[in-house]
Formats: sequence, structure tokens, C-alpha cells
Amino acid sequence: MQMTGAKILMECLLEQGVDTVFGYPGGTILNVYDELYNYGGKIRHILTAHEQGASHAADGYARSTGKVGVCFATSGPGCTNLTTGIATAYMDSSPVVFVTCNVSENLIGKDSFQEVDITGITMPITKCNYMVRDVNKLADIVREAFAIARGGRPGPVLIDIVKNVTAETAEFTPLPREEHASEGRLGALIKRASHDLKLPEPDMGDVEKLAAMIRESKKPLLICGGGVVRGRAHEEFLKLAEKIDSPVAITVMGAGGFRGRNPLTTGMIGMHGSQASNMAVDACDLLIAVGCRFSDRVALDPKTFAAQAKIVQIDIDRAEINKNVQTDHHIIGDAKRVLELLDGMLTQQDHSEWKKYVFSFKTETEYDEGGSTLTPKQISDVIARICPQDTIVATDVGQHQMWVAQHFHYDYPGQLLTSGGFGTMGFGLGAAIGAKVGNPEKTVIHVTGDGSFRMNCNELATEQYYNLPIITFIYNNQTLGMVRQWQTLIYNGHYSQTTLDRGPDFVKLAEAYGLGGKRVCTVPELEDAVREALASGRGYVIDCAIEMDEMVRPMVPGGGRITQFLVD
Repeated sequence: MQMTGAKILMECLLEQGVDTVFGYPGGTILNVYDELYNYGGKIRHILTAHEQGASHAADGYARSTGKVGVCFATSGPGCTNLTTGIATAYMDSSPVVFVTCNVSENLIGKDSFQEVDITGITMPITKCNYMVRDVNKLADIVREAFAIARGGRPGPVLIDIVKNVTAETAEFTPLPREEHASEGRLGALIKRASHDLKLPEPDMGDVEKLAAMIRESKKPLLICGGGVVRGRAHEEFLKLAEKIDSPVAITVMGAGGFRGRNPLTTGMIGMHGSQASNMAVDACDLLIAVGCRFSDRVALDPKTFAAQAKIVQIDIDRAEINKNVQTDHHIIGDAKRVLELLDGMLTQQDHSEWKKYVFSFKTETEYDEGGSTLTPKQISDVIARICPQDTIVATDVGQHQMWVAQHFHYDYPGQLLTSGGFGTMGFGLGAAIGAKVGNPEKTVIHVTGDGSFRMNCNELATEQYYNLPIITFIYNNQTLGMVRQWQTLIYNGHYSQTTLDRGPDFVKLAEAYGLGGKRVCTVPELEDAVREALASGRGYVIDCAIEMDEMVRPMVPGGGRITQFLVD
């Protein structure tokens, strides 16, 4: 049947199982929003306060549900406001389809009002992007975009549609999603786009070689990376760890891929990794990294990283192999499938002596009791004790992010939502909104710093309007804490432009948005505030006072040997 481009887009979204879209309207996308009006009972739209908030919400929705997130924006500044969110999703392999609309075809290339080359801008930070100028191609492009976003190593895709295409008509034939990756026209399109959406089957010889290396090892160490979380390979990873009796170090993005309470867990690894994790990397004879790309926050000095070990990397993306650290062996494949095959080749092992050595070091930093303020550990302990164990945690970026990674214990993939690769201040509240929309039955909290919160606090309006009972915890030290920490340790105490001795009053800000709020300085005050927030059934901001010079410990300087602790 004949349909407008806007209606074709809606029907394609329904084909993909989309029931929620995050976005912000504008002139060039008005035809789409006009059609969306007719789909109100089928597709829910969440109007955020800013396009960047919409991009992070779609990302948080995707990470927490395992579905593809969807985000709408208009042309010009509307779509450029998405770029930080697109880059955030790209760096952390989060599947989001961004739909923007550009000026009409006859205005392209004329510096028209709110015209911008968004496909050119986002080319380096998307898996694939499109500019749709022919309404007859729209349906297949939308289908292809979703297949690419979720296929292989997930990631963001952008579709930019010129305005006249949303009003023009074309014949639309429904195509069930299960037929989208067939050898038909869509399959041909995907091949022409040079995207292999099939998960690469691991080479059996490579898997057998790794099994032999494991049998020979006396001091194995596993690294649980973000690929375990993205691939939902947590059960298979657990089986491997327990079968080979190996300690497990966890990256920030790997949180939830291996339970933080498991006795094999050594804690976080890297620049702010635990003593146990970093010392184990330095002393192991076999290092197996699953879904870990060895970023500069993990392998700070690639030349000395795991210098005594044979290094094995398991990753779905061939481009990540030997990019940062030279491996002795690698396997290309989906983490879940590789670990399934490996399990059948191994028998139960015992590395008691090796574990005794590793766990002689601390797995978590110990803090003194707070005086007139709280310590990071006290805040984490209260939250963990009072909030449900399956609470979803969304963070911004900075000291609070590291404290949450170090001291919370995550049980399942998608429980921690954080910007690990791009380090986006302002990610947390939008991500929390997306997570709560996608997981209405779960408690969702937003952990932030006073610096990060200023960047996204406008989304409290979204939280209030949609009655999303998200609890925001602000680790308030009146400074850009992580930058100040570097200034203290490396820049001779030159505190240039990091002191935040200014407003707003965060409790009054929350009240201005119609939410609850409380400032706390002691553990009893915090406990009361958390219980009140949980019982209130509405959004709530808890402003937690901590010392300005509180540091994330341990810390290894950038480029240093992983055991070269600047502070411990």
C-alpha cells in the first residue's frame, strides 16, 4: 500500500519491536512527529529537556534492556547535540539507532536554515550512517540500520532523512523481522555495505590451543571485559572461572559480567584497580582477556603489562586484536560461543597456592571513618545495604564513577551504566531515565559528582514529568574531584579552575523541579534519606557531603607500570 515516508518509518519501527523512542522535535522532523501522533498507542515517546539527554536515555535503555535504543532529533543544532551521545554509544558498543531529518532536497548544500552535514560529522563515530533522499529506499535502509546496530559488535547507526522524503509516498510491503537478514534484497544491501552481521564462528584449533595453554598454566588470571556484558556471556564466563579456579579481574565496562561478590573476584583492574588485580596481572603466567580491548586505563604501559605472562585475547572484533597489547594467542569470536566450546575441553583445576598469593593483597580500598562529612565507602555501603540488590546504577564520570566501580558489587549485565570509553560527564541522568523507562519494575539510581550533575540536571524535568522515581546521589566535594586529584599528585597543587565554590543549592534545585531532596553529612542522615527516597515513589536528590581532598585509591600514573602505585 502507498504510505508517506513518515508512516513507513513508523511501520518499520513496529517491525523491529520498538515501543519507546526518546527525542526532541523541530522543523525538519515535524512530518515524523505528526505521524507519531497517530501511533500514540503503539510507540511511546519520551520528550527530554535536551537532545543530548535523549541520546543518553536511548543508550541507557539499550544497555539495560539488551534491545536497540531509538532516538529522534531535528536538523542543525538538534542533531549536532546528539554527537556526544553517539560517540558515547560508539566507544562502549551500545546499539542505538539515531533518526534525524535534514532540510528538503532542494535546500541541501545551500547553507539553508538549520542545515548541517550530520552524516559527515558522525561518520567516525557510527558503525554506519545514511542520508535518505529516495522514499522508495527508506524501508530497507531502516531495516538494515537496525540489523547493523545489533549485529556483530553492537554500536550506533544514524539515519538522516531529508524532509521532503518524509512527506512523499511509496509502496510499502511489510517484512517480518525474522526475514530481514535473509538472502533477499536486505541481505544484499547489508553485503554491499560491507557489514558481516553473522557472529564469527571461532576456529576450533585456536580454542584447542587455548585449552592446552590453560592446562599448562600454574598462575592463570582472567579479565572480564565489556564484551562479556554486551554478549550476555556471564554464565559461560562463570563456568570457565570456576572450572580453571582462576582469579578474575574486572574492567569498568565488565562490571556485571562476573559477580562482584564471587570469591574469585580480585576487583577492578587498571589505573584505579585494586592491589590484588594489579599485582596478579604482574605475576600471572597466563592472562586471558575476554571482551577487553586493553585501553590505556587498563594496560597503562603496554610494554610492561603482564610481562611474565602469555597473553590471550578473545574478542568479536578483529580490529581490537594486537591494537594496544601484543598477544601470544587470540581467538576471534563471540565470547559466549568461545567460552561454550572451551568449557567442553577442560577438566576441574586447583590453583589454591596461586589464589593465596593474589588474595594476600587488598581487593578494595579501606577508608577512615568520616568526621563532619561522609567517606565514599560509607555512601556506597549505605546504598548497597538499603537499596534492592538488583538496583540499576547509572553514573557520570569522575571520582564518583571509580568509587562506584570499586565498591559496589554488580550481579548481572546491564546493572552498571557508565561511560567507560568516552568518559562523558552528563551521561548519568539521561541513562538512568532510559533504564527506568525500560525497566520500570527495578530501582534505578543515578550516582554523580557536583561537577557532572551541573551538566545534565536539566533532565530532572523529564524525570518529574514522567514520574520516574530515580534517586540521584551527589558525591559533593565542591570541586572537579578527579582533576583536582591529578593537580594534587602531578601538578604541584596548582588548583586551576577546579574549585566549584558556587551554586546551585541542589536540594532547592530538586524542589524547584517538583522532586524531593535532602543534604546529608553523616551515615544516619544518609540512611534516613535513602529510606525516605525509596518510600516517596518520586524522583529524589540526595546531596552527600564529602571532603574536597578525598582521593580515589589506589592510583597508578598514566603510562606507568601497573604495580607502580602513586597512592595505595
